[in-house]
Amino acid sequence: MSTEAQDLIDARGLFGRGMRLVGSYIKAHPKPFVISVCGAFTFAVASVGVTVALGRVTDRVLRPAFGKGVSAGTVWLAIAAVIGLAILRATGIGVRRYYSGVLGSAVGATLRERVSDRYRDLSLAYHRATPTGELLAHVEADVEAAIDVLYPVPFAIGVMFLVSFAMVSLVLTDPYLTLVGLLMVPALAILNRSFAIRMQGPAQRAQERIGDVSSVAHESVDGALVVKALGRERAEVERLRDKAQQLRKERTDAGLVRAGFEPALEALPSLAITVMIAVGAWRVSTGAVTLGTLVQMVTLFGMLAWPMRFIGWILSELPRAVVGHGRIAGVLEQPITIERDAEPVVLPDESLDVRAEALSYEFAGVRVLDEVTFNVRANESVALVGPTGVGKSTLAQLLVRLDDPTSGEILIGGVNLRHVEARSLRRAASMVFQDSFLFANTVAENIALDSNASRDEIERAATIAQADRFIRALPKGFETVLGERGHTLSGGERQRVALARALVRKPRVLILDDATSSVDPTIEAEILVGLRAELKTTLIVIAYRLSTIRMADRVLYLERGRLRAAGSHEELLAGEPGYAAMVRAYERGER
Repeated sequence: MSTEAQDLIDARGLFGRGMRLVGSYIKAHPKPFVISVCGAFTFAVASVGVTVALGRVTDRVLRPAFGKGVSAGTVWLAIAAVIGLAILRATGIGVRRYYSGVLGSAVGATLRERVSDRYRDLSLAYHRATPTGELLAHVEADVEAAIDVLYPVPFAIGVMFLVSFAMVSLVLTDPYLTLVGLLMVPALAILNRSFAIRMQGPAQRAQERIGDVSSVAHESVDGALVVKALGRERAEVERLRDKAQQLRKERTDAGLVRAGFEPALEALPSLAITVMIAVGAWRVSTGAVTLGTLVQMVTLFGMLAWPMRFIGWILSELPRAVVGHGRIAGVLEQPITIERDAEPVVLPDESLDVRAEALSYEFAGVRVLDEVTFNVRANESVALVGPTGVGKSTLAQLLVRLDDPTSGEILIGGVNLRHVEARSLRRAASMVFQDSFLFANTVAENIALDSNASRDEIERAATIAQADRFIRALPKGFETVLGERGHTLSGGERQRVALARALVRKPRVLILDDATSSVDPTIEAEILVGLRAELKTTLIVIAYRLSTIRMADRVLYLERGRLRAAGSHEELLAGEPGYAAMVRAYERGER
């Protein structure tokens, strides 16, 4: 098959996909579309009515006015007819514009909601593998690209009504003028085919480059401290400039294609008007049509010149819309590894034990956890320890089902985690990470975080987390607004606020993933003592400090992804050489 033939098939396929895409949008939100089309129909009827009125006014008012004259009543009647039709036309435009905006906004909100919902359902592996800038591009730039084609659709339908009415009017008036009008249809089809073939490639590449630019910009801003500390400002600027230049090139290529298409589309009605005036003048000279009829037809095609641009807008936006929606579809088609039961189980309202049975997990072809089995009794305190990279954080994330294991199972309160209702699990189990994320909101809101906690409960959680003293020292106490990511607080203060956020939910299973690493050892000891005294919770702590390990009821020692030993600190120190060597290293580090 030749390249030209393949391009033609691709262009037809692109147009068909674009039309199906628009149809799916309309099907999802039919009401604003129908109202908008009604406005467009009113616009079309009124537009034709205005041209007919102008033709009648020319023949029955203007021409007689230069001869025997006309009465004042006839003049006022003509003015009223033209103004009334103009007001009706303006009303149709207002209705069409407003409800096409409503339609576009509703579709955009639906797409963003679907992408956001899928982001929540996708595993951590997907989020680790996808740059943040790419994720943002899907819910912003790609959604905008996918729906921009929708806004002119009601008007384009109105233009089709207008063209249809114009053709009927022409057929009833004069066959020669009809022929001039019909010449626009095949010309428009030829333009559309040529444009679709040339536009698809640049449109797709431009959308991909937007994701690249967003990723680099997000990394540079998010890592501003590292960039400044290492003096990488110029390197980051160059990296962003390189990606921006690639985006500029693709958009310039797309602009060049559009620059050739849009003037041709705009010139088409003007050319038709020029030919119509020439043919119409000849027909008037022969007496076949009146001057008013010619004025009517020329005015009608003059009205078509600007609306025809909207058909061109649809044609020019179709490739970008198909590409943008294709990138969104790529997210929506990602397999969900965390399956939800149709009838999930609610965890019992009592203290909960945690069990892992033959638990294995693979990421990127590497086995991170290998046949791990253990049991943490209800209200027991366990320290999870081991060298860096043995899967401790991965295990903690599996325990709150941020991902599912490759094989084996986790049971909380005797219920397989795969069968537990998500909301019930979030109420029962909380996890605090080493990297504490805080929102640009008040301290109280950061702790409550939609938990409907009272002020007393917020302050009690802050007290247990040893955060109440520094919070009360802030300018407005609990009502102090934190900077983005909580940058106005120290690392240890952020960790204590994050811990209070977990405690305010009164979890029955609490997992601390090195969540007090930036806290002073004395304060950390006070926190752990407070947790044991104030809360009845099953506590699992990923620990790197001997003081933390010694306070645990038991220790689970991981090595190379396997559970090497379990028991008290003293038992492991005496019977497990690897654990003893790690403890000695910790002791040297704490001196």
